[in-house]
Amino acid sequence: MLKAKTARYRPTDLAAVHGISAQTVRNYEESGFIPPASRTDSGYRVYSSLHVAALEAFLAMVPGFGFAAAGEVMRAVHRGDLDAAFRVIEASHARLLADRATLDSVEVAVRELSAGFGGGPPAGAGFGGGAPASAGSGGALSSGPARDRADGVVPIGAVAHRLGVTPATLRKWERAGILVPHRDRGTRHRVYRAADLRDADLAHLLRRGGYPLAHIATVLDHTRRAGGAEALAASLADWRQRLTTRARAMLTGAGNLDKYLRLRE
Repeated sequence: MLKAKTARYRPTDLAAVHGISAQTVRNYEESGFIPPASRTDSGYRVYSSLHVAALEAFLAMVPGFGFAAAGEVMRAVHRGDLDAAFRVIEASHARLLADRATLDSVEVAVRELSAGFGGGPPAGAGFGGGAPASAGSGGALSSGPARDRADGVVPIGAVAHRLGVTPATLRKWERAGILVPHRDRGTRHRVYRAADLRDADLAHLLRRGGYPLAHIATVLDHTRRAGGAEALAASLADWRQRLTTRARAMLTGAGNLDKYLRLRE
């Protein structure tokens, strides 16, 4: 570590401590992430303990706040605008809080889906003939004679009939980003494949549970990216751990920034 308060350092000295190149240190200086260096009579850069602390603060903030936000904070500090620096930090914490709230709501929704479907619906379960599903039913749609086409897709009218809603409702869910049905190549009509039917099942159950469309869209987006409700449930623990890691990194970065600010006082 570089600790001596009166020591003079070269770019290579700072670079070696953090495993970066001397050119990277110079680039950080030019970007305003660390203060301008002093110069020798020959024009060589000379850094002090203040530069050491600035570099440590910047690099410590990157894992939690991101490279761009960390750089914005340091530039604000170096131009003497602490309000701007703190606004960036506070905005990052607000995003983390929003991400945590989203995770909490998705976890609740997944638990309710698992309970409502008795462990999770099979893709497209219940899409067949017979009477429409009751709006007050608590589980998956009842099965019946198949009404899908020979190519394995189901038209929007059949999907709406089985859910007990209108095609206009399904189109509204599509506009909200909840459903992403395919289009028939010939007619350009909406058609639902197995994964689309699963999404319709999940959306219908959540809608009956009183969830707003925006919330359902968030849950379905995460479900699609995870590969299904069961896969999503398995990924939530990892998601929460990543949020915790990010929060800890923010604390570490803020602590290093505080040390640097104290040196500047």
